[in-house]
Amino acid sequence: MGRRSKQIGDIGAGARAAADQLADFARLDPDVPIRTRAASLAPIAHAVRDIGSSLLPGFDSGRKRILAYFRLHPGQAINGEELFVVAGIDDWARRLRELRVEKGWPIYSGVTFGHLREHDREQLLEIESQIGFETTALGPEQYVLVEDAPDENAAKHWKLLKSLRGSELSVQDRILELLRNNVGQAISGEQLRYVAGDASEWARRVRELRTEQGWPVLTKMQGRPEIPVGSYVLAEDKQSPSHDRKISDSVRIAVLQRDGFKCRHCGWSRGNLDPDDPRKLLELHHVREHAQGGVNTVENLVTLCNVDHDAVHAKTLSLPAGWP
Repeated sequence: MGRRSKQIGDIGAGARAAADQLADFARLDPDVPIRTRAASLAPIAHAVRDIGSSLLPGFDSGRKRILAYFRLHPGQAINGEELFVVAGIDDWARRLRELRVEKGWPIYSGVTFGHLREHDREQLLEIESQIGFETTALGPEQYVLVEDAPDENAAKHWKLLKSLRGSELSVQDRILELLRNNVGQAISGEQLRYVAGDASEWARRVRELRTEQGWPVLTKMQGRPEIPVGSYVLAEDKQSPSHDRKISDSVRIAVLQRDGFKCRHCGWSRGNLDPDDPRKLLELHHVREHAQGGVNTVENLVTLCNVDHDAVHAKTLSLPAGWP
């Protein structure tokens, strides 16, 4: 294992000493054996690394320094080269991954932004609105801490993340398994990307779970304002009937807006969310049942909470005539 960086108290003096060493190297005769010249560069390299790690005094590990650097610059694009400098370690990239995946810090890379741009632009726009700039120009080794708060359940997720990543399940099935094991809990895009084995289509598979498979996978923009930006949550471990999966996003949004984002029967909305209340999400109900020829139009759909929706289908609740 290589020499660990050591923090120094006087960065200026350290920089001057390194500069003197570099000047001595420049004065070496070109005929000096290459091994001698290489050996003379080693203490200079160590000195520069010590200076870099000393920019964040009081943090005794590369991972802690990387996190501290991000927290000083939330919502800003950070280059990998900067992280290499302040971390003072060779394996800074592995420590960064630990922060993103194991510790749950929402640090998104240029690669992840590219995946979202290709497969889930709605989520991308929400993140860009949060951080205040477009991410189009970000390179693979540029990173952004999109929100200065970690996933409190990250440690619990980690064992499952590792087992799913190494499984033979499809990308979509791995993602669904993770979400179903964490119903009601936010999962970051970076965690989903990790489970997918870094496959670029992970964002498309998440979207398909909601729009084609009927799983209530929601984001901050889709009525879950309390979850971190860039995260996804499975609101309920319940797949909607096949005919409900064909409702387009535009129709769904129009119905929710018309009904004020609340249940037309009991008035429940996401603002009333309570752990002890079985009402967890809003669903769209066909006034004229699909089996009777009802279609997926704004005029034939009404917003109900999940409890009232189940009661209607169990025929223990009748809706007023004339709706919607």
